[in-house]
Amino acid sequence: MTPMTILDRFRLDGQIALVSGAARGLGWEMARALAEAGARVILHGRTDTAILPRAAELAGRGLAADTISFDMGDAAATERAMDTVLARHGHIDILLNNVGERDRRSVQRITPEDFDRLVSVDLGAVYRLIKRVMPGMIERRHGRIVCVTSIVDQLAANGSPSYTAAKGGLAALTRALAAELGPHNITCNAIAPGFFATETNSTMTQGESGARRARRVPLNRWADPGEIAGAALLLASPAGGYINGHTLVVDGGISATYDML
Repeated sequence: MTPMTILDRFRLDGQIALVSGAARGLGWEMARALAEAGARVILHGRTDTAILPRAAELAGRGLAADTISFDMGDAAATERAMDTVLARHGHIDILLNNVGERDRRSVQRITPEDFDRLVSVDLGAVYRLIKRVMPGMIERRHGRIVCVTSIVDQLAANGSPSYTAAKGGLAALTRALAAELGPHNITCNAIAPGFFATETNSTMTQGESGARRARRVPLNRWADPGEIAGAALLLASPAGGYINGHTLVVDGGISATYDML
């Protein structure tokens, strides 16, 4: 048998990947990378309108893609959708959790109901997806779980307390799952992005405030969304097979520095 080359170790041929929040931004870039590496990618979006054009784009390049549409904030809809996914595909090899909402109201301003709702989406919905794919991964003794957190899970800022709490909880859940699932040959890791110039952040990249944020980064710029793809592929592929319970920070060096006052 020919030994695997380092490039072979990044291949995902024959594997099935489910990527939540894959219609745009970081989710789309990561889903596309997994498809280009040979995986059959199930693209999740809230609506068919959002996700079908992405699947068509991949199919037009000869890549394998399917779709599933549901609201991650609706627990019952999530269960029904996962019933459909598992009935169609049998199992999931790679779960990439990317869905996340943000509320920038302070603790004083956000209502308890809205705080609970955001944590339910950004943390609870991820738990629900993981819970559904775990049995198949355990049975097959193989799986890769990748959760997208944020640098706010390590570096707090004034504002977005609900988002910060949810992402911090997701980072902790990632470590707990690494310990629980590692004996089954399943890895669980997180990616913590910094300042990415996605559609969602488009207004934040503009003007003096956008330039000020760029200057906060040692690389002195916002990240292109495609720069997240390599991190996702590493953690999803055999190349990252001994990485477990780790949060891979992709922030241009923000978390490695601080401003002298």
